[in-house]
Amino acid sequence: MSEKTDNEALLSEGDLVADYLEELLDIADLDGDIENSVANGRAHIAIVTDDDRLIGKDGEVLDALQELCRLVVMTEQGHRSRLTLDVGGFRDRRRAELVALAKDAIAEVTETGEAVRMAPLNAYERKIIHDEVAAAGLSSESEGEPPFRRVVVSKG
Repeated sequence: MSEKTDNEALLSEGDLVADYLEELLDIADLDGDIENSVANGRAHIAIVTDDDRLIGKDGEVLDALQELCRLVVMTEQGHRSRLTLDVGGFRDRRRAELVALAKDAIAEVTETGEAVRMAPLNAYERKIIHDEVAAAGLSSESEGEPPFRRVVVSKG
């Protein structure tokens, strides 16, 4: 499949989810504009709003909404989706926080030589940490069982 065809398929997936979310916002009487794009080989849907009720504590409502959106794609198109959903820029802000935490852990490991065990994170957040650590030339691994799974950063 060509890149253009891939992007068209992902935009179609996003359109399906955008329609679902429009209905959801109407039912819940919430304001928000929906943007559909493709980023990093995934459909990316953003709800532009100042209302944080769709984010919830630590992004829990946002994560649940993202899973519902993926189920909509599975039900309607018959394939598993890797789409990402963001509300009010939460994921971008959280990514910046995680990168800063990773850089702190990298600096500590580099300075002391001792492994650093980070706070528990979900799979998406751990991936961001692993990517930063790898880019810095250090090692990382996940340990523990969800919801207490965490990243351990070391010299390797």
